[in-house]
Formats: sequence, structure tokens, C-alpha cells
Amino acid sequence: MADTIRYDAADLRRYAERFLARFGVPADDARIVADVLISADERGIDSHGVTRLYTYYGRRLERNVTDPLSPTRVAKETPTTLLLDGGNGLGPAVAYRAMFRCIEKATETGLALVSVRNSNHFGIAGYYAMMALPHDMIGVSLTNSQPFVAPTYSRDGILGTNPIAVAVPAGKERPFVLDMATSIVSLGKIQVHSKAKEPIPLGWGIAKSGEQTENPDAVLDKGALQPLGGPDYLRGYKGYGLALLVDILTGVLSGAASGPGVGRPTDDGIANVGHFFLAVRVDAIRDVGLFQDGMDDLIRQMKDAAKVPGQDRVYIHGEKEFERAERSALEGVPVLRAAVEQLTAVGKDIGVPFDLTPAVRRGH
Repeated sequence: MADTIRYDAADLRRYAERFLARFGVPADDARIVADVLISADERGIDSHGVTRLYTYYGRRLERNVTDPLSPTRVAKETPTTLLLDGGNGLGPAVAYRAMFRCIEKATETGLALVSVRNSNHFGIAGYYAMMALPHDMIGVSLTNSQPFVAPTYSRDGILGTNPIAVAVPAGKERPFVLDMATSIVSLGKIQVHSKAKEPIPLGWGIAKSGEQTENPDAVLDKGALQPLGGPDYLRGYKGYGLALLVDILTGVLSGAASGPGVGRPTDDGIANVGHFFLAVRVDAIRDVGLFQDGMDDLIRQMKDAAKVPGQDRVYIHGEKEFERAERSALEGVPVLRAAVEQLTAVGKDIGVPFDLTPAVRRGH
């Protein structure tokens, strides 16, 4: 288990906002980025949390690669669709506003689609899909990302981990929230193992030779991630197909970069990341109450299914993350110790010291 230190969520958010403000990020945008990052840590997705505050966001701001002041502009619009140019702005801020507009349009028309080009890494895809839930809508969020996944039979990482997130409201049960990479694992997970100096499971990635490896550094050093499913005999071509589909919908459709053309967050060039958002108003198709009852019934059927030996529970997608968030609210948000050490060093250098006091446990 990764070594973590727990902090109060409000303290973390305020620190992230101050950190971003140091690089000229407007207050509203800083709040959005901070919330996206801390929400990832709250839900146990530490690979996409504050560990990326400097490595993915601060570093590009420091080098004037990302433009925190460039406005997102409308490139094309119809009653149900919208194409936005993110102006090379901060990905979470661009994505938040894109999904907000998507929900606004769906409120009027029943369904809306927003495509985004010229953006940057936007954090956890599930954050934006979940924005639809309070509106009794189904939310979909896709993005392409830096090339690091090898197509089936290739050893070249030329596709992103290209996540798919779908959030569906339920009634008495928790919502269904699918948030998954189309690679067998996210790049962030490899980086977490590398920082912790821990081996990765065989099948997660390949070295530059094309051989499978348990060494995370071999994957990071010109190696590649495997697509969802892994090698061909485990039907990894299905994950490859999903990754390619996401790249088509986010990159080719919007006019953003695609495949190996997507810039890496650690590079000094324009990333031109593409996003895709969809919102569907449930009551445009079916009575909300009946839909929620149907969702509850389906979820309970999954949870009541007979269990394999040694297991006493079937989880619904998003359920573990909701439970981790509840624990974070009681005990504090877990932050990787390696991320704390990095922010302590960087914060000292830029005049925004990471001087937070670890959280005091408030419940069980």
C-alpha cells in the first residue's frame, strides 16, 4: 500500500489555489483545478491528484507553455452541439466550462454534445461526467492524452490512455460512475510505483524491446503501456479499439491532435489535447422516477449475485470511490508522501511553502 499522509480537504484546496495563483492563474480557474485534483485524491485516485499539481500544471505554467489567461472561444455552434477552442488553457478549467455548457444545452434540448480542441490534460474524466448527476442527466466525458499505449502487435506507444467516463443517476442506490483508462492501467499508476520503488504486475507494460516487464522505470524509459486486456491472446485488441475510438471522437472530430501528435504534459510544446462531452436529460426519454427505480433494481441484481469463494461483495462502478471519499471527509484526504516531499521542495523554491498540518481523525 502506498505511503500517504492525510490532510484536511479544505486546506489542500486552499494550498493548491495559492500555488496556482503564484503562476498567474485567475482565482476562478484556480478553484476549479484545485477541486479536480483534490477530488481525485479524495476518491483514492492518487495518480491524478495533487501529485500532478506541479508536474503536470505548475511546470507548464512556470515555463509559459500553458496560457492561464487565454479565453475559451466558440468555434462552431448549433442548438445541440458546440465546438470550443480551449486556447491552450488549463485543461480542468476548459473542461469544466465545456461540460457546464453541455449541461445547459441539454437542459434546453434534451441532449447535447460539446467537442473541445487546443486544451491540456484535464485530470480525472469522471469529474466532468459526474457534473451531470445533480441535473438528472447521464454524463459522458472522454479525452485523448499523451502517446504511451502500444497498439496490439506494436511496441511503440502511439496512443494515449484515453479514458472513458460515464455517470448515470440512480434512486436510492449510489450512481453508476464508470471512469476507466482504455489502457490496462493509467500512466499515473506506473509513475506511482516508480516513485514508491515498487514493481508493477506483469502485463501492465512493456519495455522498449517489446518484452513485458515488472520494472516501472523500464516502461517509463521509452517503453509502453498495454491496451486494456493486455496482449492479443487476452483480447487486448478490444482495449486498443476503444483507445482508438476515443482518439477519433476527441482528436479527429474536434480538430485537436491525435495519436502520437498529442503533446506530453512534461514537454515544452503545445499539447493540443481534445475532449468530448455528452449530456442526456433522462426525462427527455423516460420518467425520471421510473428510470431511477430501474437503475436501483439493476444495481441490486448485480450486488445480490452469488459470490465467488473468498468474496462477500459485488461492487458497482464508482462505489469504492464514493466510500473512499466518505472516509476522506472523516479522516482527511490521503496524499502520497512522495507528492508531499515534492510540493515541500517546489513550494519553498517558488515562495508558496507547503506548511499544512496533517489532519486529525474525526470519525471511524
